[in-house]
Amino acid sequence: MYEKIGIIGAGISGLYIANLFKKNPKYQVSIFDKKNSLNLNEGYGVQLSTNSVKFLNEIGFNKLEKNEKFNPEKINFYSKKDEDKICELDISEFNSNDCKYTTLKRSTLINFLKKDLENLIKTNYSVSKIDQEQEKIKLTFENKETHECDYLIISEGVFSKSRNLVSNKQVQPKYNNTLAIRGMIPANSNIIDKKNILLFLDSDFHHVIYPISPNGDLNLIAIMKYKLSAEEQKNYSLFSDKSFIQKILKNIPQENKEFFYNLKELKIFPVFVSDNYFEVKNKNIHLIGDAFFAFPPSFAQGASQSIEGAHELFACIENNSNANFFRNRVNKTKMVNNRSKLNQFAFHLSNPLTVYLRNIFLKKLVKNKKFLESYLGKIYR
Repeated sequence: MYEKIGIIGAGISGLYIANLFKKNPKYQVSIFDKKNSLNLNEGYGVQLSTNSVKFLNEIGFNKLEKNEKFNPEKINFYSKKDEDKICELDISEFNSNDCKYTTLKRSTLINFLKKDLENLIKTNYSVSKIDQEQEKIKLTFENKETHECDYLIISEGVFSKSRNLVSNKQVQPKYNNTLAIRGMIPANSNIIDKKNILLFLDSDFHHVIYPISPNGDLNLIAIMKYKLSAEEQKNYSLFSDKSFIQKILKNIPQENKEFFYNLKELKIFPVFVSDNYFEVKNKNIHLIGDAFFAFPPSFAQGASQSIEGAHELFACIENNSNANFFRNRVNKTKMVNNRSKLNQFAFHLSNPLTVYLRNIFLKKLVKNKKFLESYLGKIYR
């Protein structure tokens, strides 16, 4: 007799854990997503550190075509402009033969994760009720259909409706007082280094440029400190409004302003993060990915932790020890979250003296193997 697995949310964590369950015939998997279809057109990038690449390789990620992913070896730190290089960090130190720090398009990763799951994904399924009082977990959708499962995995993002249903809205994300600016850089742009990750630090602002394929495709993400009113945070149409976008672009530090006006597929959106953790009372209902906890984006661990957390949950369910999942995941999440917040603080310093001291420390720390093993190795390995 097989066990029924219900997964709400067809993002990175939901699709990855579905692949793990699908390999074992004792499980029957169903994936529900509220969107009409999975968005596979966006070229925006993701970074995967070795901790997640190792787990992805279990489902064939190492067989992905070489022209679909890239392996940068360094992070180059700059102060404002590319002629003001501070130092470089060799992230290849944490690589192994099979597991290397990897960058690629998010759409490429989603395509890879869903290729064997097409018949398991049901789109346009928005949950309206979750009954967890009976032996089986019963889902009711807005289209009036119902579904029963033995395990329910909620992976639908930071604004998870299903998490609200099981927690009675006890857990709400908060605005991080920052905006994210995403875009693609034209291949003919005059970028000083198209083979590594470039990190530019400025006052209340930083941006990252990295390759997402061997053919010169480059992704950019910038984080800008910016206050929004409660009404503005809820007004999603605001972030596609041309006048608002122009207003934000004018706030970009002068050294980079012209560069940002030339971005392709530019998008601006508010950054929401988690403030606390929620443990579902029903031991067979679990949160993963951003539904479990959403980090500030300054440590590039969102996708990697989604995959790692999904792998941990699968192992716990397989071994019938899923009661331990929450405690173990919280410990790792706290570690990543603290580093993410510290990075954002350090990247956005504005006082000339503190910037000067930060740059001195950076030069020393990127060469300190004991520090790197503690700060990065505990996360990447």
